[in-house]
Amino acid sequence: MSFKIVADSCCELPEEYLQDPRFEIVPLGLEVGDYQIQDDENFNQAEFLKKVAECPKCPKSACPSPERFREAYHTEAEHVYVITLSSHLSGSYNSAVLGMNLYREKYGKKQIHIIDSESASCGETQIVKKLVELEEQRLSFEEIVKQIEEFRSNVHTYFVLDNLDTLRKNGRLTGVKALVASTLSIKPIMAGDKGCIVQRGQSVGMKKALRRMAEIVLEEAGDTKERFLMITHCNAPDRAETMKKLLMEKAEFKGCLIMDTRGVSSMYANDGGVIVTV
Repeated sequence: MSFKIVADSCCELPEEYLQDPRFEIVPLGLEVGDYQIQDDENFNQAEFLKKVAECPKCPKSACPSPERFREAYHTEAEHVYVITLSSHLSGSYNSAVLGMNLYREKYGKKQIHIIDSESASCGETQIVKKLVELEEQRLSFEEIVKQIEEFRSNVHTYFVLDNLDTLRKNGRLTGVKALVASTLSIKPIMAGDKGCIVQRGQSVGMKKALRRMAEIVLEEAGDTKERFLMITHCNAPDRAETMKKLLMEKAEFKGCLIMDTRGVSSMYANDGGVIVTV
């Protein structure tokens, strides 16, 4: 059966997927003061991070319109899967659902399944990769939906950020945590918990925080031999490689993928942030 995978632009995709017409990224809007752009293939991370650093206002994102999602579903593919960042962080999931309703009103019935990743960044990529595997097994749409929902609930997401200002200003963290982290060089190790952000630990300085995050990943991930390691970083390739080394020296994974963050992930992770999913 033919399929199409639609993801919002918080999802990082490997290059081979970006060149494949079966995959489509629906961009969110990004705003830093008077600077407004779409998080699409023209996104310039260096320019964006410079704007964020220079602007006293908190950067914002705007979810895609339901109509934009509706048109992404308009395809000859028989199965359409949609992945969005956590509904606790963005209205992207709700917009995708409204887009499905609009599609059915305009074009009629179609097999569309929308997945709230309960994560972001490479957490969405994990779901994309699994969907491809399930489709290649030629399973029924209903069986794929069942398995992907179970898979989503078992993806673990962790991150360490150099700068918590964006999350704090957007109300994703308490002001106390952000203040302590910025004044004492304490780096909280954060994780996703059913789409919400929780703290798993903390360390002084980034090097110790990466080591502690690796320990937490290995403590909580279970049997890593059946898990694929994905790491995204915001302008921090050396830290991503360090994270890979820390994890793969202690455990065996099905594979590893390192990617740089797109626009929305860059906004939240900020310069120097590292995200890990297994």
